[in-house]
Amino acid sequence: MAKTIEGLYYSESHEYVKVEGEYGYIGITDFAQEQLGNVVYVDTPDEDDEVTAGETFGAVESVKAASDLISPVSGTVVEVNEALEDQPELVNEDAFANWIIKVKLSDPSELDALMDAAAYAEICH
Repeated sequence: MAKTIEGLYYSESHEYVKVEGEYGYIGITDFAQEQLGNVVYVDTPDEDDEVTAGETFGAVESVKAASDLISPVSGTVVEVNEALEDQPELVNEDAFANWIIKVKLSDPSELDALMDAAAYAEICH
């Protein structure tokens, strides 16, 4: 059973959002990193780039496959997790602690379309 964390928002494409005030930390879920296997590269947008809910903002590459990152929310990238440039395997060690981008949320109501931990756990079989 995939690990989930209460209080986070989850998308069907296996990204999560951790909300702190007007900001959201976006990463891939524990289930996603398990499916990918050993992550070898994380492709991220640049600071000040705009991301749009439902659209690709980067990719995660593993020894098995490459997978697009789909943004669960819209906003402006205010920070990129630079540790992943040199150590992409951190995503495998703890997907929830090693977020990929931090965005300033442009429409917090988009969170209503995402799943809570219990609903997300139901789709991870």
